[in-house]
Amino acid sequence: MVVRMRHTRAHTKNRRSHHALTNPTLSKDASGTLHVRHRANLDGVYKGRSVTGDPVKKVLKKQGKKASVKKVAKKKAKK
Repeated sequence: MVVRMRHTRAHTKNRRSHHALTNPTLSKDASGTLHVRHRANLDGVYKGRSVTGDPVKKVLKKQGKKASVKKVAKKKAKK
């Protein structure tokens, strides 16, 4: 059986001293809009380049295939 001891007010407050909330750090990009650090802004731009896009096109480009997204969709529909 575990011995239960009462926590003093000082120890309780010392523990809770780390529970304070802080405001997130914001950064300005080249266009002057604010965004959270190390995150893309609402336009989908991060470090000056667009990071949003179609993941299927990205995979096809990486594989070096010239197939369009429509052809891939047709193949999936046949299966």
